[in-house]
Amino acid sequence: MDIELEKSELMKLLAETNDESIIASIKKLFTTQKKDFWDELSEEQKFEIEEGERQIERGEFVLYEDLMKKYR
Repeated sequence: MDIELEKSELMKLLAETNDESIIASIKKLFTTQKKDFWDELSEEQKFEIEEGERQIERGEFVLYEDLMKKYR
């Protein structure tokens, strides 16, 4: 895919349209800030994730491959 060609074609389509809903939708794509999933988590969920990270740092984990060997 040639990104410059794609952008050029999109600009042409945008310039030719009079559909306000299309223009509003495109504008929304560029103005909507992406939310960080972390901000959407509860305090309990954040704590559990952080605790998991601490467990990994302490070496308290089992590799997926080892777990699968055990239960196959």
